[in-house]
Amino acid sequence: CIKRYTEGSIRSMFMLAYFKETCIGGESMRKKIRVAGVVNDSIVDGPGFRFSVFVQGCPHGCPGCHNPQTHPFEGGVMMEPEEILERMKKNPLLKGITLSGGEPFCQAEALAYLARQVHAAGWDVVCYTGYTLETLLAMEDPHIRELLEEVDLLIDGPFILEKRDLTLLFRGSSNQRLILVKPTLQTGSITLMEEDV
Repeated sequence: CIKRYTEGSIRSMFMLAYFKETCIGGESMRKKIRVAGVVNDSIVDGPGFRFSVFVQGCPHGCPGCHNPQTHPFEGGVMMEPEEILERMKKNPLLKGITLSGGEPFCQAEALAYLARQVHAAGWDVVCYTGYTLETLLAMEDPHIRELLEEVDLLIDGPFILEKRDLTLLFRGSSNQRLILVKPTLQTGSITLMEEDV
């Protein structure tokens, strides 16, 4: 079942305070997204051909991270969601978009807007996060919830170098999960994706 951190949990309180300071306390732009880079036709960031958006800025600093250049909250380029959508429309083979990084939930409001437009166009949404789903829910932030509700497949949890496994599907370490978000939120129990894709 999904368990929320208790009020007395020191780790939960630290994570919430750190998130607010690093992610929410920075820039507050409703639609523009700070992007480190994009990949037009990835086959490793989720099912099918995907348009992968790597956002700029991450508070986790996981040792061995594949994208350390995305960690600073400065840098990257500002992109309008419409620009991303126009690029996606040029590839008829795409199954959907993948939000990666960096930490997508540090730009939850802007990415929720983008994800809604992606769904409206008939594509699906995959999202990576260094937070666990339980931590995201414990934050009780409306924009985080808004983005979660637009995500079809969530790959959650930090990359842990000691648990690295190159045979895993769409993830780098064995602690990370492939969560089907909609049934998980509906039932309150974690629903994992079957890995026979």
